[in-house]
Amino acid sequence: MSNINDVARLAQVSKATVSRVLSGSRGVKEESRLAVLRAAEILNYKPNAIAQSLSCQSTNCIGVICATEHIQQSTGYLQALEKQLSQQHKHLLLRFANDGKSVMHAIQELSNGMCDALVVVGARFPLPELSEDIVLIDCLNPANANSVQCDRIFAAETAVHYLCSQQRRNIALINFPGGEAATLTMDGYRQALHNYVVPFNRQLVIENEPSLRIALQKLINSGVKFTALLVTDDSQAQEAVMMLNQYQLTVPEKVMVFSLDGSTRLPGANTVPAIEYPLENIARRAVELLSGERHNSDLVRGSLLIA
Repeated sequence: MSNINDVARLAQVSKATVSRVLSGSRGVKEESRLAVLRAAEILNYKPNAIAQSLSCQSTNCIGVICATEHIQQSTGYLQALEKQLSQQHKHLLLRFANDGKSVMHAIQELSNGMCDALVVVGARFPLPELSEDIVLIDCLNPANANSVQCDRIFAAETAVHYLCSQQRRNIALINFPGGEAATLTMDGYRQALHNYVVPFNRQLVIENEPSLRIALQKLINSGVKFTALLVTDDSQAQEAVMMLNQYQLTVPEKVMVFSLDGSTRLPGANTVPAIEYPLENIARRAVELLSGERHNSDLVRGSLLIA
C-alpha cells in the first residue's frame, strides 16, 4: 500500500506539499499541484483520515462507548450509528465497557486526541458524573441533558393494555435493576393496571435484581399466580421462555411473555409480543445532538410488535 512518501517521490515534491495539495490548501504552484494529483492517482493513494485531519484540529472520529450486555442489542445500535455518522463523513471509534469505572477509562482514552466527541450507549448500570457534551443513548439513569431515551412509560402502558386485551390480567413485571428507566416503567405499569381496574399486586413485581434467572426464580418461588410476564428486552424474553418451559409454565399457553424492547431480535429466536424502537431514528437524534441541534424532546416512542 502506497503512502505519502511514495507520492512525494513520484511527484518530486516535499511531503508538506503533498499534504497541502490533498487538504486543499492554497499557496501551491499549479505545476506541483497537478504533479501530486497525478502521482496520487497512479499510486491509488488514499490519505489516512485521522492523519489528514491533524492540521485542522479535527479527527472526524466519534468515540462510541458500548455499555450494553447483549451482543444483539449492541449490534443494532452500532449499525444504526455507523450509518448516520457515515452520512456526516464521520468515523466510529469503538470501545466496550461493563461498569462505571470502565466507562471512565474509555472516556479518558478516547478524549486524548483520538476523537472529536463521545457517545455512551445502553448503560445498564449507574454512570459517574460525565461532561455535559457527552451524548447518552438509552442509558438507564442518564446523567446529563444530552440524552436520547426510550419512552418507558408508553412502553409499559402499551404492553399492559395488549396483555389485558388478551385476557391476561395477572401480569408480572421483572423491572430494570434500577435508575430512571425502572421508575418510569413502574409508573406506566401501574397506570395501565389502574386504567383496566386491575389491582396492583406488589408480589408480581421483581425489582433491583440484575439477573433474569434469579428474578424469575424469586417470582416462581413466591407461589403467586401470573399469566403474563413483562421483561425489559428481547434477550431476557428468550431466557424467560426457556426457563418457564422448564417449569411446565408453557409459553404462551400458560404464560405470555412480553418484551419491553424487542428492537434487535436474533434470527430464529422465539417470537414474543414486544415494543419495537426505531434504532435509526434514535441514532439520527444522537448525531443531531453531537452537532449541537436540540429538540423539544429527545424521548423516542416505540410501537407494538405482535408475534
